[in-house]
Amino acid sequence: MKPNKRAILATSLCALLGISSSALATNGYFSHAYSMKEAGMAGAGVANADKDADSLAGATNPANLVFVGKRMDFGANLFTPLREYEVQGQPAIPSFSGVISGGGLGPGSPCPAPGVQPCQLPFSLGPGKVKSDKNLFVIPHFGWNTMLSDNTSVGVVVYGNGGMNTTWQSGSAYVYNPQTDSIGQAPGTFGAGDTGVDLMQLFVAPSISHKVGENSSIGASLILGYQRFKAEGLSNFAGVVLDPTKLTNNGYDNAFGYGLKIGFNLGVAEGMRLGGSWQSKIDFDKFKDYSSLFAEGGNFDIPSTWTIGVSADVGETGTLLIDLQRINYTDVKALENGIAPLLQGQCLDALNATLFNGTPTGASGPGCGGGPNGFGFGWDDMSVVKIGYQWQHNKDWTLRVGYSKTNQPIGPSEVIFNILAPGVIEDHFTAGFTKKLASGNELTFAAMYGAGTKVTGPNPFDPGQTISIDMDQYQIGISYGIK
Repeated sequence: MKPNKRAILATSLCALLGISSSALATNGYFSHAYSMKEAGMAGAGVANADKDADSLAGATNPANLVFVGKRMDFGANLFTPLREYEVQGQPAIPSFSGVISGGGLGPGSPCPAPGVQPCQLPFSLGPGKVKSDKNLFVIPHFGWNTMLSDNTSVGVVVYGNGGMNTTWQSGSAYVYNPQTDSIGQAPGTFGAGDTGVDLMQLFVAPSISHKVGENSSIGASLILGYQRFKAEGLSNFAGVVLDPTKLTNNGYDNAFGYGLKIGFNLGVAEGMRLGGSWQSKIDFDKFKDYSSLFAEGGNFDIPSTWTIGVSADVGETGTLLIDLQRINYTDVKALENGIAPLLQGQCLDALNATLFNGTPTGASGPGCGGGPNGFGFGWDDMSVVKIGYQWQHNKDWTLRVGYSKTNQPIGPSEVIFNILAPGVIEDHFTAGFTKKLASGNELTFAAMYGAGTKVTGPNPFDPGQTISIDMDQYQIGISYGIK
């Protein structure tokens, strides 16, 4: 596809969905659920063969769509993530003049050059608690499915990931000012003004599903992806990246990619099913305008995932669903790599030189920003257990509850950069219902509370400080289903 057509496609899709920014109830930055009915069950549903499931079920397992039949679903979520970070501990060196010419970083300490003790300048954050702005998001979704025959269906699902969205309009950092020969407090989380990132990921997944025998199915989806990203307020890290002009404040950059999802759904016994799906790593173009922020020259692929689960009928009206999902963040170096490559001598020395001289000095080496092993967020792989239950209250009402639990992807040593993306949610509590209307169509509602775990670790540039990141999430959503 030619670049101008790709831009037209991205613009059209964004206009269709009305997406202005990205944030979703998240496991890392993967949504806890894409289907509104599954959202009421904490995202469980990979083995669901309910004929009343919605057409967004294909985002979890394309094999399920042949049981859904002909229908269309559209709606939106209203999402509120409450994010904050807190810095404790005073800066290693208070604000004063004569830091360099006055004899070094302390009485009697000569400072002939940066990067050589005692001239490794501290990069301290302003003590106190800071809350992220921009805490309300509207996230639309769409799905369509139709039957080609009694045994085969085709459809398309349009959905998104999110969670890497922060807007810090306060906070401060302490940096060296060569004009005044002093360390002073500068506005912004990292001392370079308003700080944050905005990542949007949109997927269009045409799918096919086919019955195998009377009670089982297989399915596949081609995933066409679009990403949009920007970063602000990171210029004081210019000394640890390969190209300081490709680090921050470059507006939005776009990337396109593709991947594959396959799945199965097996009827293993009366009232019991086994399902599973696997999604390949989604290979994206590089973010050229941020080639020094992400490792491998701006590479930000989406990691592979797999899910396996069971569903079991409970009595005549209930169904219990249990899923295990694995998200392989270590597939992507920008996510897997932590801060350690930055702290290696050549990168840290370049940062000190930048702070010392007051002008960006590009670093060199594979571990520096944008390098083949460049520093990143330091996320671990995630294993998510999702448990959901639904029951048919009567012919018009179906009720749902759910809970999911996952491991913490962010370790204490990786806190400072994860101020930009505090994906610390470990627990989701959900509930929802579907109301059948007189027209034969449906209205589905789901609500979610996501509880994060506060993660605290040292400031690697000023070990006398500790940084904590935290987030809670609230979401309500509504979807209209046309059968």
